[in-house]
Amino acid sequence: MLSNIRIVLINTFHPGNVGAIARAMKNMGLTNLYLVDPNDYPSEEATSRAAGAVDLLENATIVSTLEEAISDCSLVIGTSARHRTFQLPIMNARECAQTVIPESKEHDVAIVFGRETTGLLNEEIAQCHRQVYIDANDEYPVLNISQAVQIVAYEIWMANQDQTTYDKTVAEYPRKKDMDLFYEHLEDTLYGINFIVRNHPGKVLDKLHRFFNRSRPEKQELGILRGVLAAVQREAGLTDANNHPEKKAKKTPEQE
Repeated sequence: MLSNIRIVLINTFHPGNVGAIARAMKNMGLTNLYLVDPNDYPSEEATSRAAGAVDLLENATIVSTLEEAISDCSLVIGTSARHRTFQLPIMNARECAQTVIPESKEHDVAIVFGRETTGLLNEEIAQCHRQVYIDANDEYPVLNISQAVQIVAYEIWMANQDQTTYDKTVAEYPRKKDMDLFYEHLEDTLYGINFIVRNHPGKVLDKLHRFFNRSRPEKQELGILRGVLAAVQREAGLTDANNHPEKKAKKTPEQE
């Protein structure tokens, strides 16, 4: 089950941190490391700092974008000590672990860590369903990224040992790439019925993305929403957002 939990590092600057994180992960039974556009990797320093966890570095998945790292995940949690202009449901590290363990029984889950100096960007947090923070001294709450991973990984290990946490059941949720297809469908529909003007779209789509990421529709609920959008397009005489009649809109499973 722990193999379904991936640690995603974005644009890490110091290779020593990558090695230290691999070691911290292996200490706590985590083996699935994703590196998004690392600045210096592979690196002898990373290998040296990893000690007995070199195998995690050798098997790490290297991708160019966050989207690639999380597309097949049903739950994406971003780490941040800062309050954002838009609020995701926020958890501490222990609550995060208690959420992750039951979901990882059946689905891939990602916990995303940002850059050493700036953390996650707002647009990266916007791709997450939840936000996790680590309780620390208010006078100096700044943690090294490898320390942050160690704390979160420890809480995951402890939650995995707790049978009451392990036995919790969770709903069937869509993967990130399924949500992205829904967002494309939503955008096509809203443009097609002129609810949003292409030349002046404003922030409506961004706000809708945040709303659905916060609410996390279940897989069946997402199917219903896709069916509603397809019905709106059909009644409006649309085949897609660009009104190309030669392209037929795909049916959702509920419409088959």
